[in-house]
Amino acid sequence: MQSGDPKLVLVFCSPSQNLPELLREIRSRSAGAPLIGCTTGGEIATAGPHDASVVVAVFGGPGFAIQTAVATHASQDLRRAGALVAQCVPDRPDLPHRVLLLLSDGLAGDQQELVRGAYGVLGAAVPLVGGCAGDDLKMATTFQLYGDRVLTDAVVAAGIASDAPLGIGVHHGWRRVGEPMLVTASAGNRVFTLDDRPAIDVYLDHLGLDEPTGSDQEWLARIALTHPLGLRRASGEDHVRFITGGDFSERSLSCAAEVSNGALVWIMEGDAKSVLEATDTACRGSLAALDGQAPLGMLAFDCIARRGVLGSAGIRTEIERIATIASGAPVAGFYTYGEIARVRGLHGFHNQTLVVLAVA
Repeated sequence: MQSGDPKLVLVFCSPSQNLPELLREIRSRSAGAPLIGCTTGGEIATAGPHDASVVVAVFGGPGFAIQTAVATHASQDLRRAGALVAQCVPDRPDLPHRVLLLLSDGLAGDQQELVRGAYGVLGAAVPLVGGCAGDDLKMATTFQLYGDRVLTDAVVAAGIASDAPLGIGVHHGWRRVGEPMLVTASAGNRVFTLDDRPAIDVYLDHLGLDEPTGSDQEWLARIALTHPLGLRRASGEDHVRFITGGDFSERSLSCAAEVSNGALVWIMEGDAKSVLEATDTACRGSLAALDGQAPLGMLAFDCIARRGVLGSAGIRTEIERIATIASGAPVAGFYTYGEIARVRGLHGFHNQTLVVLAVA
């Protein structure tokens, strides 16, 4: 706010906060600047990771043009929601570097549909970046913030045009373990059977786990936190799919994005070393796109599952590494239920991944 020319206020906060009152307090200090944000699975700032806190980042100055948009009832048609908010990207020939920042309800269905909708409007010329809101791993309700409104089942977005480069880095660091499983029945982001057996049963069998009496969504989410599914792709890292819950009566699994019928999937695992190596790779990838310019700041969209692998000491180490690579530039972000990063190609939704946006 010290520049006197705020263009966008970003708010990442715990769902334990009084959200309407929080927005009133922030807006009373932000000179009417557009505001978007969401609740989280933990907050990230330059000083380190936090819980039950609030992180605010502000874009400003003459080098930016920023417009915001919102789509409500997103779960009814996520592709339409993506197409709707994508229209907010400014068309400014004098500001040639552009990105669409998306904050979504990760419990609203197949988030790859959101990416497809935005891509259908913007094409390959405008990259996408962002993350899915969290609720401290309760897997019940997440909230999105837009102006003075507290929403759920929504997508909020900021179209950013800049006179300097905007760099995106993405990497996860997970690896396959055990034998592959064949998806024998699925629809969208729901997996009904693996190897012709109920999906939950096969998943737990591969992990060597027995299901306790009274198991619930939170129990399953905590297991899935460090044991996502991996989908093979032709080149590069496997796609990772965050398991957001299950139906214990029909024995199906729900993921944050599509798992195609007939796909081969693996249980994935990581350790502190592989996750921190991925942190370095993502951060350096974002800086490499700045054409040698120093970053003004960095946004980090870090999957809550990576937090589960690293533990309390590890996440402090991770944020210290991000801050070191940022070379003194401020860092803000949150722990997500899914990450968005599309630099090339149609696919751009990720799980269990770190996505970094560096701003020159």
